[in-house]
Amino acid sequence: MERWGVHEIELAGPSDGNPFAEVRLSARYQFRNRIVEAEGFYDGDGVYRVRFMPDAVGPWSYTTVSNVTELDGLTGEFSVTAASPANHGPVRAVGIDFEYADGTPYLPFGTTAYHWTHDLNEERERQTLATLADSPFNKLRMCVLPTGPMSPPEVPFAGKDPDGLDKTRFNPVFFRHLEARIQDLLELGIEADVILFHPYDGGVRGIEDMGREVDHAYLRHVIARLAAYRNVWWSAANEYDFNKSKTVADWDDILHTIKRLDPYEHLLSIHNGTRMYEVATLWDNAKPWVTHHSVQHWDATLTSDWLRDCPKPVVIDEISYEGNIGKRWGNVTGEEMVDRFWEGMSRGGYVGHGESLAGYQERAWIGNGGGLYGESPARIAFLRQIMEARRDGVSLRYLGRRQAASVTVELPGDAEYGVELIDAWNMTITPVEGVHRDRVRVGLPRRPYLALRMTRV
Repeated sequence: MERWGVHEIELAGPSDGNPFAEVRLSARYQFRNRIVEAEGFYDGDGVYRVRFMPDAVGPWSYTTVSNVTELDGLTGEFSVTAASPANHGPVRAVGIDFEYADGTPYLPFGTTAYHWTHDLNEERERQTLATLADSPFNKLRMCVLPTGPMSPPEVPFAGKDPDGLDKTRFNPVFFRHLEARIQDLLELGIEADVILFHPYDGGVRGIEDMGREVDHAYLRHVIARLAAYRNVWWSAANEYDFNKSKTVADWDDILHTIKRLDPYEHLLSIHNGTRMYEVATLWDNAKPWVTHHSVQHWDATLTSDWLRDCPKPVVIDEISYEGNIGKRWGNVTGEEMVDRFWEGMSRGGYVGHGESLAGYQERAWIGNGGGLYGESPARIAFLRQIMEARRDGVSLRYLGRRQAASVTVELPGDAEYGVELIDAWNMTITPVEGVHRDRVRVGLPRRPYLALRMTRV
């Protein structure tokens, strides 16, 4: 197998009692003098699995550990080859930016489709994947747990949905489907930002307040199943502060538990919700177990402040959605969405997309995926091209919604620069005549959403 792939051990074991709660299984993987332990899980019908993501090329061995004799002390060996060209490993936070494990830079251009896997609608899921493949988006936020109003054919827990669930047992059918879609995203080069909890149950299934013991069992099962996929990120919660059953101490416990259970140290965040139009109640992202900011806020100009106060990558995962619904978070124009992307990214952060356009399909993209119909994705693709082409000696200045007749830019260092005028909405790049030193005054057309790119000669 290749580096950062998924190695899987499949074992036969007991199916009586409650294997989800009563059987413990892990495997100790060894490379030279280093040992990494990965937890296993029960997958129903007497089948147990351990999944592992090897991070080094060469010979590996493993030994299973279990409280069940027939699963304990089993050994094996396998060889890991170099990663294929498209496989750069998991994404890490490095300073205020991201890069893959092999050092390749990664710029997240994310979008959101919370429940695109829950209906088990194969046609719509394939449409979602095709849409993503033809889009600029390389990260997708998605939920594990359903919301209260939903009636999905399968849910994460065993039993009768919604009022007869046994939260000490899990539903392998649901999870096999979920992990297959995460594998599909991996093959497209898209990171799966997996949201583990949310506050939208409304008391229907009782998942907002399951208690720490059940929360931990749920986390153990999800992490054992999914952590070996290199494209997984963990979001402890969406809009954590809307859940009135959990305290900050409870969320800290959940974050600690995720970090303890994940042997690969995937990216880990928690997403705020409270009153984003008035005052942002952000999580304390300076805590060492949080790898990056996952922010909900409408004002991208605050990116500079967040980076100054806590120098970790800033991802504004929800900055409002391009749409036409009645909620103010879901009816910004395409121009406004693109403006917010440019504002946040020109300040050193990253911005996430969402689409809530009604009237094009049964349910909007943010809920169930499908197709994208807005005006912003093409412009976000243009921005991605510009951002991924940045290098030393290149700087950007975004001019925003203003439409001044001209602008003067101070040029850094004792060097000469070529200057280009970028129209973020019309997706054009126009060279400014001449080579410039110290400062340049650029005449502007009378329209907003312009930027200047300065490239050292």
